Amino acid sequence: MEDVVVENENGKETFRIYKSGSEGPVLLLLHGGGHSALSWAVFNSAIINRIQCRTVALDLRSHGETKVRNPEDLSAETMSKDVGNVVEAMYGDLPPPIMLIGHSMGGAIAVHTAASNLVPSLLGLCMIDVVEGTAMDALNSMQNFLRSRPKTFKSIENAIEWSVKSGQIRNLESARVSMVGQVKQCEDAASPEVPKAIVEGIIEEEEEEEEEEEDYEGRGSLNKRKKEDDTETKKEHLYTWRIELSKTEKYWDGWFRGLSNLFLSCSTPKLLLLAGVDRLDKDLTIGQMQGKFQMQVLPQCGHAVHEDAPDKVAEAVATFLIRHRFTEPIGGFQWSQSSSLGSVADEPR
Repeated sequence: MEDVVVENENGKETFRIYKSGSEGPVLLLLHGGGHSALSWAVFNSAIINRIQCRTVALDLRSHGETKVRNPEDLSAETMSKDVGNVVEAMYGDLPPPIMLIGHSMGGAIAVHTAASNLVPSLLGLCMIDVVEGTAMDALNSMQNFLRSRPKTFKSIENAIEWSVKSGQIRNLESARVSMVGQVKQCEDAASPEVPKAIVEGIIEEEEEEEEEEEDYEGRGSLNKRKKEDDTETKKEHLYTWRIELSKTEKYWDGWFRGLSNLFLSCSTPKLLLLAGVDRLDKDLTIGQMQGKFQMQVLPQCGHAVHEDAPDKVAEAVATFLIRHRFTEPIGGFQWSQSSSLGSVADEPR
């Protein structure tokens, strides 16, 4: 875990990253809207035990622990520039081979980043469960979905429990890490200062001490009340979402409109991982039939595919990289030549 400082026209901005590995291509991991780099934690463990690679999971602006000057700007252009700036700040003019892997919003940002040639050493591109047609159709109901979520949680444990029971994340191991990056303590939670009732009680007691000797029974009552007030104060320390996604609506169209053709236009080898084949839109269906990208469907997963089935996603990504000869397997990882990813020869290099 470290912070990467980026200097631009807005001044200095810091982007939180989580790194693993020391050799091989870099897998730059971009999370979905409302999530954070921690959503890749379990996938990260799975992938570095299968192939020789490095991973960098990035907290995008307004998410996780990243701090920027204008956190309200979540346009595809700004966010993709952020990715390019972080790569430049980390590696200078000679970045290592990099594969962009993004989930949902992060997948869209990965495509915009690749299409704008902001990562000069790009060797591959992977979108996870994001398709223009499906995403655009879902935008109409997105506000209703966001309103249906709890606004606050009593604790981190309560947030984790909700995420699993609601199906947002179906893997408890991942939820335990991921939800920490999605929620924060409410800013208007009770402050650690002494509550007003206690202060008033202390003042009253001091006034009484000036007039007469201490009343031990009364002091005992005060202490009892102080403990009760402290207990109530602790109960008010609620947690809420780190980012109000409903306020980002004006950027949704820009993330997803034209995404399929933008993805297909990228000349780098491409991989699309989906939770269901029904998510394919017309442009991607045609592109897939023409062998313009490799695809794998991972059934029995929710939208957070890389969290619900991290081992399967790691296997698909590892197989993709090995078949393109971008890396080598480690730890006895067995990959199949007849994988459902399709033939390397089918796709332009």
